[in-house]
This record gives sequence, C-alpha cells and structure tokens, in this order.
Amino acid sequence: MLTPERMLRATVELIFVLLGTLIAWLALRGRILVDRHGRMWLVLSVVLILWGLRALYKPGQWWARWENWTRGLSLVLLGILMLAITRVPFAWVGPMLVAGGAVLVLRGIVAITLLLRPS
Repeated sequence: MLTPERMLRATVELIFVLLGTLIAWLALRGRILVDRHGRMWLVLSVVLILWGLRALYKPGQWWARWENWTRGLSLVLLGILMLAITRVPFAWVGPMLVAGGAVLVLRGIVAITLLLRPS
C-alpha cells in the first residue's frame, strides 16, 4: 500500500510525464511559440539549472538518493537545453523543444519507477 506522501509524489511525476508529452507533441506539430531571446526565457533557464543543482547538493534521506539525483539532473539538463535554445538556429528550436519534453517524460517515468519499487 502506498502512503499518501508517496502517492502524491507519484502523481507529481505523472504530471511531469504529461507535461513533457504535451511539450513534445506541440513542438512536433509546430504549434509552440517561445520568445527564446527574451529575458524571462534566460531567467527561467538559469533558475532551472540552480534549482537542479540545489536538488543534487541538498542532503536527504539515504533511501531517496536516486530520486533526488533523477530530479536534480533532469532540471539541470532542461535548463542547459533552454540556454542552448537561445543560441541555435531557428530550425533547431523545434527538435530541441522535443528533446526538452523527452527529458521531462524520462524524468517522470524513472522517478515513478523508483517510487513504486518495493522497499
């Protein structure tokens, strides 16, 4: 039986899977528009990198080590990908957004797998 805390964390990770799927689908269809040269895009990418590094650095319970690494690494990768989007040619923006969605989907699947494994 799942505790309410683990069930909530699994639900949050399912939301990441759905969000990543939505971003990838919209990017593949060409229906997602971002201001990749705007200040907020840059701020968001730096915040994601810092948040991910904080998750990697933050001490936690020993049994949640892999979950924290998954969360932190995915946020750092997503932030780096968003920073790279500001410098690539326009034709590469769609595939890079698909890659960002894939990072979120992969993070959710790995985290749910780690959460639901037997203790």
